[in-house]
Amino acid sequence: MNAPDHINPEQLLSILFQSPNATAVYTGSNIKILSANAAMLKFWGKDRSVIGKNFTDAIPELIDQPFPGILREVWDSGITYYAKNYPATLEIDGELQESYFDFEYKAILNEKGKTEFILHTAFEVSERMAAQKLVLEKSVSEQKLNEELSAINEEYTATNEELSSTNEELMTAENSLIKLIAELHDKEKRFRFMIEQSPVAMASLKGENLIVDIVNDIVLNIWGKDRSVVGMSLPEALPELEGQPFLGILKKVYKTGKPFYGNELKVSLSNNGNLTDRYLNFVYHRTNVDGAEEHSILIVANDVTEQVLARKNVDEINTRLEIALDASSLGSTEVHLATGVMKSNDQFKRNFGFEPDEEFVYADLFEAMFPEYREKVKALVQESIRTNGIYKAEYPIKWRDGSTHWIQANGRPRYDENGKGDRMVGMTLDITDKKLFEQQKDDFLSIASHELKTPITVVKACLQFLYRIKDQPFSDTHTRMIEQSVKHIGKMAEMVDDLLNIRRLSEGQLQIEKKYFNIYDLLSNTCNHIKLENKYKLIIQGERSLDVFADEHRIEQVVINFVNNAVKYAPESYEIIITLESEREYVKVSVKDFGKGIEKEELPKLFDRYYRKDHSGKGYSGLGLGLYICSQIIEKHKGEIGAESVLNEGSTFWFKIPISEPII
Repeated sequence: MNAPDHINPEQLLSILFQSPNATAVYTGSNIKILSANAAMLKFWGKDRSVIGKNFTDAIPELIDQPFPGILREVWDSGITYYAKNYPATLEIDGELQESYFDFEYKAILNEKGKTEFILHTAFEVSERMAAQKLVLEKSVSEQKLNEELSAINEEYTATNEELSSTNEELMTAENSLIKLIAELHDKEKRFRFMIEQSPVAMASLKGENLIVDIVNDIVLNIWGKDRSVVGMSLPEALPELEGQPFLGILKKVYKTGKPFYGNELKVSLSNNGNLTDRYLNFVYHRTNVDGAEEHSILIVANDVTEQVLARKNVDEINTRLEIALDASSLGSTEVHLATGVMKSNDQFKRNFGFEPDEEFVYADLFEAMFPEYREKVKALVQESIRTNGIYKAEYPIKWRDGSTHWIQANGRPRYDENGKGDRMVGMTLDITDKKLFEQQKDDFLSIASHELKTPITVVKACLQFLYRIKDQPFSDTHTRMIEQSVKHIGKMAEMVDDLLNIRRLSEGQLQIEKKYFNIYDLLSNTCNHIKLENKYKLIIQGERSLDVFADEHRIEQVVINFVNNAVKYAPESYEIIITLESEREYVKVSVKDFGKGIEKEELPKLFDRYYRKDHSGKGYSGLGLGLYICSQIIEKHKGEIGAESVLNEGSTFWFKIPISEPII
């Protein structure tokens, strides 16, 4: 099955709420929960029954905590609130638990600058805070140890001063020192155990050379290494870090003592010989020991690759959706039915004749719509809301400049927390060209039926009459009936040829078989059916020795069409001039009559498919395909075609084609 080449807004919203990033949407001064994804519900320790409830009713344990007040302040002020490392006590599985979060209450403003929604996004950082707490505890322990060592030193000095007085006191001091050293060793063992058993990635780097001193399995898994790296410098253990910023950051932290916090930074690490990109949240913190010559740097990290890639995937889906909408000229909108406020993309506005920066509301849509379609479309919208189905409609609209356009619309309702349809998400497409083409096809079928019916009727009548007089001696009547039959069969054959040619053009099967031939000879020997009537004089002018590389039969077809049109539409022009001239690498053929001419505004339409000029009510036969077929023949020759006319002076139809075969 082919993958879909676009995604509709419903699917996109569904994807967004499958995101591992906790997300919720609120509205109103009472902070009503409109929606919350699975990640946010997990943070709260709640299920989807909280949707539609006020924030404090849904999560009562937060009533005495700052969050309800912050949310109301964001709603009233319209100012977004952001916090990091913020504690929250939530009831999880019946027990109150304290966790830490980075979160944002983002005010979504309407067109009047008032808060319409609050978008709540949150990331749990309890592991980060636990790691920082461990770092702090280690620093406190080290400080305490330093103080104890200072005390030992003072005690040891005092002991030395009293050494001469009592050997027993010396032994006591030595025993105390041994005891304290043992305590120090025991604390270091506990510190190592804390790092190695931590539920987050942790490592300790010793000294200015960043020697890997302590690691746990989680950080080794991120690095793609085993415990053989212990004792190596970090550049030796992870040579792929060369050229990446992390070694420089570590050296700066070691030198200045200022911690560094990384948020979703990308690092390329070698795993089984292959570089793999990971995204990490981490902290580098120097552990300080007063008087010590060497410091250590504690690393605490969290792999957030899956979350980052999921968000990037959503961003990519959004980008592809926008590209798909632009490429297909689709307009998209969401309308709030009660207020008529619409959030539309630029193409949606263009479909109704509005500029992207202009305001466009629901009433404007119905104002543009032809009156007889308005109630029908409104009924379709209401039926869609009633059934939660998709409505489809096609209707004409009038732009503000007076031009008429056709719109194809599709929409689906959205519902509030009470199950009431309050919004409509829709797509529109300008199908004006399609409608015009369908109208042209309908007109063409009507014309074709009429045009074919006339000669068939004449031929049928002639044959019936000939059948009745078949036993009578041959007379002028027989000749006249036969001539009329032949003439009208010729008309039918011409129309059938046009239909076959237009079909071949539509299917890309109109064959062009080029060869060199003398075009003056072609013009001299063509249109014998006109010459035999002895009514019109064809005058050929131009170069006689001009050879061209083209399809002789198709070029003759174009010339015959031009001459036939001159006879049909300028019957009083008894002279028709065919001119042949060369223009650099092209040859130009012109057919001029001296009839009544064609209006200037009609000239660009003459070569359109199905176009037939209205000649003031005169009954001319034909399907309106001849000049269109001519234009396609010339186009396949890489040439040009056109017409010029002056009213009451005549018209000139011309084409140009390359003289020689192009060099590839």
